[in-house]
Amino acid sequence: MTHPRRIGVLTFHRCINYGSYWQARCLVEGVRARGFDAVLLDHDSRRVNLAEWRCALMPHRPLPTRRDDRAAYARKTRSFFAAFDLLPLSRRFRLEYPEGLEDYDLVLVGSDEVWNRRHPWYGAYGLFYGSGVERRMAAYAASFGNQPAAEGLDPGLAGLLRRFEAISVRDDNSLRLIREGLGCEPDLVLDPCLLFPEIARRPGGAETADVVVYGHGFPEWFQRGVRGWARSRGIRVLSLGYRNDWADAQWLDAGPEDFTRCIAGAAAVATTFFHGCVFALLHGRPFVCTVSDYRANKIASLVSLLGAEERLDDATTSADGYGCALETPPGAATLARIAALRVSSEAYLDHVLG
Repeated sequence: MTHPRRIGVLTFHRCINYGSYWQARCLVEGVRARGFDAVLLDHDSRRVNLAEWRCALMPHRPLPTRRDDRAAYARKTRSFFAAFDLLPLSRRFRLEYPEGLEDYDLVLVGSDEVWNRRHPWYGAYGLFYGSGVERRMAAYAASFGNQPAAEGLDPGLAGLLRRFEAISVRDDNSLRLIREGLGCEPDLVLDPCLLFPEIARRPGGAETADVVVYGHGFPEWFQRGVRGWARSRGIRVLSLGYRNDWADAQWLDAGPEDFTRCIAGAAAVATTFFHGCVFALLHGRPFVCTVSDYRANKIASLVSLLGAEERLDDATTSADGYGCALETPPGAATLARIAALRVSSEAYLDHVLG
């Protein structure tokens, strides 16, 4: 009997973050649906765990968490722990000692900002570049996050990445870093949530008539624009996963399944997060976004790639601009680009999986 090939997916699969969870789940389940024995490589680190849990319970650092929010953030964190336990996982090994990694036919690195040297707790680990991994390696939809292409690629890391049989990225900034650092042209592919929408979609039931706010650190002008539009139409503003005092209501303890259902049932989405945009697109919801310093590369590249630049607002956006974005679902041109990228992304994945 021929056994299916073993694929180890290496990513940030234990982050208390909706996007990180869903990109990891979509990629590993998407690969398994193709007939492979795929698991998430279950790396573990006390240092990373403590940093992740501290961030989950105090997401607005350096500001302290409000006393009445602590229990909600703790419930949210526990819902992620329960979701992690249901994922297809490898035997656990120490992040600092990849020698404990089991044998795989291929280690597939990505998605998420797995190559971001500026990540506050994962950036110190060479495992995601292949350090200590003596197996075939490829990357799917990897990102350098907020590390700008102008900085260039560290020569030592470039040496590690040259061992990869194939590399694909999910944003233009990462494409430039690979192109200029390795002298090759990586494929530009879809985030796994858009590549495998059938895994991440959940019915939202009847529309909630809410503008769902996802993110934090929203500029004052963005708050005014979204809130003004919602109030002019009698629509409630609901903050999902994080406290935003300018919203009318807070849902802080939403779990990963709650997240996708809430987006599916929203009247519109307002976000500063990459996966806020991704899930609005996945569910065909009207959305508007703005960038923070940390997420500027990812969001700007996504809306440009999909021809949705009108969704990206700045301090000069008019009330009509908010109205257009928050009332209009993604258009035919954007959906056509997603469909075309889905074909090329599947072709890339099929090629590296063999």
